[in-house]
Amino acid sequence: MVEVAAAVVGAAVAIGASGIGSFIRRDDEASKAVVRLTAAVEHIAGEVSLLRTEIKDDRQELYPRLNAIEQRLAKLEGRF
Repeated sequence: MVEVAAAVVGAAVAIGASGIGSFIRRDDEASKAVVRLTAAVEHIAGEVSLLRTEIKDDRQELYPRLNAIEQRLAKLEGRF
């Protein structure tokens, strides 16, 4: 009778330990996933920031050129 009770307690402890181990493993995998996603979002944010900077630089170069072309066109239209 004692052996049966010991076997039941041993099985319960094994099942409990297995469940705790599984929970810890899932928690660790979730933490790793959060770290990967955070790194990916930070990388994308950096790329978007770089893109915005490049667009600003292009705009600063493009608008004066368009202005100069518009002035030259106005001069040409004035002649006709």
